[in-house]
Amino acid sequence: MPRKRFVCMIGGWLTLSILLSAQEIRIGPRKVELHGFGTQGFLYTNTNNWLTTNSNQGSFAFTDMGLNAGMQLRSNLRIGGQVYDRNLGQLGQWHPQLDWALIDWRPKGWLGFRAGKVKTILGLYNDTQDQDFAITWALLPQSVYPIDLRDATIAHEGGDIYGEVRLPHRRGTLNYTAYGGRRSDSLHSGFAYLATRFQIDYSTIAGPIYGGDLRWQAPLHGLTLGISRLDQALSITGWGAPPPPTPSPYYKNEGPPGFMPFWQYSRHDWINQYFGQYIHGRLHLDAEYRRNYQDWVNSNGIDNEDIRGWYAGGGLRVNRWFELGSYYSHYRDIPQQSQVVWPYPQTRDFDKVVSGKFTLNRFTTFKVEGHFMNGYGDVHYPNGFYPEQNPDGFATYTNALVVRAGFSF
Repeated sequence: MPRKRFVCMIGGWLTLSILLSAQEIRIGPRKVELHGFGTQGFLYTNTNNWLTTNSNQGSFAFTDMGLNAGMQLRSNLRIGGQVYDRNLGQLGQWHPQLDWALIDWRPKGWLGFRAGKVKTILGLYNDTQDQDFAITWALLPQSVYPIDLRDATIAHEGGDIYGEVRLPHRRGTLNYTAYGGRRSDSLHSGFAYLATRFQIDYSTIAGPIYGGDLRWQAPLHGLTLGISRLDQALSITGWGAPPPPTPSPYYKNEGPPGFMPFWQYSRHDWINQYFGQYIHGRLHLDAEYRRNYQDWVNSNGIDNEDIRGWYAGGGLRVNRWFELGSYYSHYRDIPQQSQVVWPYPQTRDFDKVVSGKFTLNRFTTFKVEGHFMNGYGDVHYPNGFYPEQNPDGFATYTNALVVRAGFSF
């Protein structure tokens, strides 16, 4: 994207946000709340290309936007939904999607119900990752919240039961969520794109999902501790190459010429996530640990992934205009044969991050962030580094500059 176009887009977004913020839409006696957001980013790396972009030449292919509407039908009954679109290198590719759409009924403080396409509660940020204006960093820690997989983790089609329970003797408050339904992935996310490396074209990625989240707001003001669990049973269909060496007389190939049907399903697929956050005045401190275990059976054999990631970081609001942030993100893939963390760059991605967030006005933020990465993770799992953008192989160390401007209304 040319530099002039980038500047014009930011100016246009700012103007649009100011105009829309002054609008009030009503349907009969009820008010419709209309909100939206958009971000435009720039990526530059000194060695490896990153996040499916040509970042070592500098890339503006880092744009997302969303528009949501909500209506309060009764004091305890609300409906809403959001449309989302993005382009991140080879991901998204300007295919809009219904991010979420739900009805929320909360008859009691300790008991509520949500149904529809519902945001999945998983750790501190999974269900709020589209609220860029409220997040210190330009990119969430990729060991726990990989931007490649946003389409896969953001929501489920089904329902939630949730509520808040105050503990006796001033021992704090418990917030709980239990959910179940179906996950249906976009075909423009990291999973589908990575499969093209193996000459596999996905047609569907879907399956049942259930889980829960429990978090304790401790008596110490500002301290939250919690745990999330997600279980799923995904099935993937598509077309792959090469065709069978000896076709069966019962086999009928109805796919692209030279391709054969591909299938894959998970025998075990779960995520455990533990998290804590402390907020005191202008300071917030975060820490999370996630383990994602996948045991796949497919038409080419068996595949296992045991991904473990954690981060620790935070932010300090220096004044009303500027917030300083930092985190250390630790990603590793545990080899299944020995369960030993081999000290090889293809099994790790250790990322040290320093960021600055500028709040220009109540509509606009501007973030500048430096990443200093050691390793490039497992090229069999979407984690930012892809062979397609690095045909000559990977360097062990990558330094990255991330600039991200965003508006919201």
